[in-house]
Amino acid sequence: MQKYIPKMYKSNIYEIPYQKLWEKGITHLLFDLDNTIVPGHVKKATKEVKELFTHLKKMGFTIIIFSNSPKRRVHPFGQDLEVEIHPFSMKPLKRGFRHVLKKFDIKRENVVIIGDQLFTDIIGGNQMGILTILIDPISTRDMFLTRWNRFRENRMFQKLQDANFLEKGIYYE
Repeated sequence: MQKYIPKMYKSNIYEIPYQKLWEKGITHLLFDLDNTIVPGHVKKATKEVKELFTHLKKMGFTIIIFSNSPKRRVHPFGQDLEVEIHPFSMKPLKRGFRHVLKKFDIKRENVVIIGDQLFTDIIGGNQMGILTILIDPISTRDMFLTRWNRFRENRMFQKLQDANFLEKGIYYE
């Protein structure tokens, strides 16, 4: 069950204590795109996301949009937000994580994955030994393949709740 448990759980990307992450040596932020940064049907970054990412870059963070979505979906966000991208990451498989760690010469202790799904973002990050932050999905509207994961995820959340490991809506650092 440990592979499903994030190191931190917050309601959204705006509630994450980025200063504390920086003080712990985190220099690179891997953000999932759909339902983490924006809802899956949205085609442009919001003003709030742009402001947050500008602030995070000024703090010194390197931001990488680390998404399972194809390049045609991820690339416009990378350009608009002026951040790096890694489309078709194939989370939770280790391949994409390894590629980003090597490409940017990042040590595992200096990176965090921030996402809305236990079965992709959290399992992937945990199996790589990097810090994981789960956030609640922005929207209840999901892409076709994600709907199946959400069904499984809800069942897993119930098991984690029953075992007193994780409860939806009870946030922690």
